[in-house]
Amino acid sequence: MIVVRAVKTDDLDALVSLAQETGPGLTTFKPDRDALAARIERAKRTMDGRAQAHEAGYFFVMEDAATRDVAGVCGIEVQVGLEQPFYNYRVSTVVHASQEFGVWTKMSLLNISHDLTGYAEVCSLFLSPRYRAHGVGGLLSRSRFMFMAQFRDRFPERLCAELRGHFDADGTSPFWRAVGSHFYQIDFNAADYLSAHGRKSFLAELMPRYPVYADLLPSEAQAVIGTTHRDTAPARKMLEAEGLRYQNHVDIFDAGPVLECHINDLRTVRESVVVPVVIGETEGGEGSGGRDGARSLVSNTSMAGFRVGVAPGTVENGAMRLSSDDAAALDVREGDPVRVLTLSKKS
Repeated sequence: MIVVRAVKTDDLDALVSLAQETGPGLTTFKPDRDALAARIERAKRTMDGRAQAHEAGYFFVMEDAATRDVAGVCGIEVQVGLEQPFYNYRVSTVVHASQEFGVWTKMSLLNISHDLTGYAEVCSLFLSPRYRAHGVGGLLSRSRFMFMAQFRDRFPERLCAELRGHFDADGTSPFWRAVGSHFYQIDFNAADYLSAHGRKSFLAELMPRYPVYADLLPSEAQAVIGTTHRDTAPARKMLEAEGLRYQNHVDIFDAGPVLECHINDLRTVRESVVVPVVIGETEGGEGSGGRDGARSLVSNTSMAGFRVGVAPGTVENGAMRLSSDDAAALDVREGDPVRVLTLSKKS
């Protein structure tokens, strides 16, 4: 079974290696050993209830339970913008009209915004290309929602997700080239690195003081506003299936879309249930997908020992049947409570 679990201190070497597989634009998961060690420690403080509100964040790793190979990561920031400002551009519309000359124009404006301050944020989603098979990315993305559903009182009312924007084949961002590069006078990766490590004062000092007229930008920059990077398109599809929507906020560096929703409206929060475990082979045998190929997302209910995976079958007679191997991978025993979300056949 492939599982997503809470990060541990001894994951550091594997995380540094995994981070080297990422490309530009993934702000919150860089191959920086000190930063990743600090991220792990912060996640541990959060789990223990020792983190301050402004620093609270969870971090998870995807692991092959049989080989212990670390295949991916994902995270949740509990409340963004409480200490360091959480900047976005809000895309709005302005109309200029002259009755005398019979001229009417409608243009898009990019306004610096702090609208998402205090939101939870799902972030740092990365899956190694070695594991990009059907259902694996869905498990990684949805694992965070299972955690939020189980520990709902640890999160605020609303949630957002910043998605990586479009990059050209040479790894450059047309939006950065047209806007950010003129104001910050450093390259994208340098600005990205500083922002990821909390050094955001340069943003307030150097960013445009007034709204940017999107219509005055080069056509290639206009075209990518709110556009998702091709590698991030499957993640966007999963998030939208969960209930998040684009509400006209974009990233200030690459203009990638920001998706938003109320946490209580997440499909996983609304539809998952907690039931006891029954251990025994599923109908048709382990790995068959259970009756009619049905599968479910299943997690234990432990905070520090949180683990979630995909198992064949669904809740029947008020319980979830797991094979002995799957129960071991999720660290649950007969009669233990588990949270279960039935998956569609396309998930």
